[in-house]
Amino acid sequence: MEHPLAGAPALPRPSALPASSWLVANLTTGEVLAAKNPHGKYLPASTLKTLTALTLIPRLDPHTPVKASFRSESVDGTQAGLVPGMSYAVSKLFTCMLVMSANDAADALSMANGGIKHTVAQMNVTAQHLQAYDTHADTPSGLDGPGETTSAYDLALIAQADYKLAAFRRYISTVTARVPAPHHKHFQIQSHNNLLTTYRGDVGGKNGYTVAAHATYVGVARRNGQTLVVSLMHAYPIWWPMARALLNWGFQANGKVQPVGTLVQPLPPGSTEAAVRSAAAQNPLTAANATAHPSRGSRLPWFVLEVIAAGIVALGIAMFIARVRRRRRRRYRPRLRLPPI
Repeated sequence: MEHPLAGAPALPRPSALPASSWLVANLTTGEVLAAKNPHGKYLPASTLKTLTALTLIPRLDPHTPVKASFRSESVDGTQAGLVPGMSYAVSKLFTCMLVMSANDAADALSMANGGIKHTVAQMNVTAQHLQAYDTHADTPSGLDGPGETTSAYDLALIAQADYKLAAFRRYISTVTARVPAPHHKHFQIQSHNNLLTTYRGDVGGKNGYTVAAHATYVGVARRNGQTLVVSLMHAYPIWWPMARALLNWGFQANGKVQPVGTLVQPLPPGSTEAAVRSAAAQNPLTAANATAHPSRGSRLPWFVLEVIAAGIVALGIAMFIARVRRRRRRRYRPRLRLPPI
């Protein structure tokens, strides 16, 4: 939808925009120039990493070393090839996550932040703070999860907040980078954003794809003092011609169309908890996840801690006994087994 004024260019034909939802907006003023189904909820795929970055960049020291785990190595989808036991700087993990969309880097960053569940809960609170009420995170990487959604409108809101962070702008505009490997070696990674090296004025973006989500994208470009954001949801796999067409139109139409909406501003500090509660009726799953994981500063009652500690000790004893019994059975097992006659 659009509200053209005199001299406004025509929007690209619908056949040139095979996506279920899209939006183009002025990132500086927040004016939405045109949109199609902007609040339609779809799987985000790796565009959700923009919310992960927004949540974690202010919380993690970029110089802190993080040891990769087997859990990060076993994640599905695109990986940077982190080696379990090797340490990587937080800044290098952000580079892997945003440049090549590495899911193992997203998990490693989450573990450095106190765990995946804790990070996902913080991501949902961050979305509520932005008033991105179409968004619910279930994974830090954007892999399909139960109830996980976002919208073209929310991706633009998240991008607007992301691009205020100098570190995010640096990561997302990186074309190639070197990642440490064993034996003092390195390997090179490259951006998955096709527009970064082919579209004049592109300053970075994040694309994603899963079979269920189809192609998704959110990115920013700047020309002649104008900064635009474009987002696509549930799109044709070759997404970059659509993003290019919307950006071209947006640069020509900016100031020549009546805005069809506005990117809202974040809630005032301290009001996020109330926003989570007020959104519970609309999206109980988001509110439950956001409030179910206490912050690091919260404390459980002493008697609950005693019960938990006793349970852990009992579990450890049971596991030890079971291991001893298995060893005894193996000790008397004949080493040579002949086939039945």
